[in-house]
Amino acid sequence: MGGTLQDQGSSPLHSGGEVARAKPETERGTSARRAATSIARARDLRQGDNIAEAMLWTELKAKKLGGHKFVRQMPCGPYFADFACRSVRLIVEVDGSQHADSDHDRRRDRFMQAKGYSVLRFWNLDVLKQRASVCETILAAVEGRLEEMDNHEVRYVRAVRT
Repeated sequence: MGGTLQDQGSSPLHSGGEVARAKPETERGTSARRAATSIARARDLRQGDNIAEAMLWTELKAKKLGGHKFVRQMPCGPYFADFACRSVRLIVEVDGSQHADSDHDRRRDRFMQAKGYSVLRFWNLDVLKQRASVCETILAAVEGRLEEMDNHEVRYVRAVRT
């Protein structure tokens, strides 16, 4: 117990007696901050939800679905994912009929797959009329129990694993 007060502190000290501080997030090697334009666009998209997206969000927010955290309108390269569960790298999209057989959506899915995300797509109508079934399917994907599928009701493609 013969040390000085400075020696007994719980924080490591530097040569000048100052307390060591954690480096800012951008210096720790984690993801860099998002561009202000991406943040603003994501906010606009969240406020302009369609009814199906808003209803699904009530099921996904606050870790309600199996304790898994989801986010809305997550930037992914030049795209924005309707919903994403980052911990398992799953993107959930809710589409209107204008997306039927869309080449743009298939390119977008390939991009997100290449970034390590699996993509699960539902129709707005299915979310509105069969929400419980949609949630069960999302939970199966999160838990790794869902096989790839591409039919007129649901499309699920797994991430490209390297």
